[in-house]
Amino acid sequence: MVDFCKKCKSLLVPVKKGSSIVAKCRKCGTILKTSVKITKIVEKIEKKGGVILLEKDEITLPITDKECPKCDHQRAYWWLQQTRSADEPPTRFYRCIKCNHVWREYE
Repeated sequence: MVDFCKKCKSLLVPVKKGSSIVAKCRKCGTILKTSVKITKIVEKIEKKGGVILLEKDEITLPITDKECPKCDHQRAYWWLQQTRSADEPPTRFYRCIKCNHVWREYE
């Protein structure tokens, strides 16, 4: 339940005063007794140690027959990325399977 100050119409917030909780106006300082109960929520975060070790890097990109301009290898990974405005066609990127050289082609 939200209470408002009778004097200035500002929001009353719960404040601990001694062993009880009262509602206090932030603007004019008016204090009213309230039956508000405050519950403290504690979240315990459990830290887990250890390192995740991957056996090998797996690339999930599609592969195509494309000649690398650096090492002349015939296979490369490819992906599309929108590098210009939305009304322009996307840019096709390639990465050589052998030497990891990356190049692009505009469509």
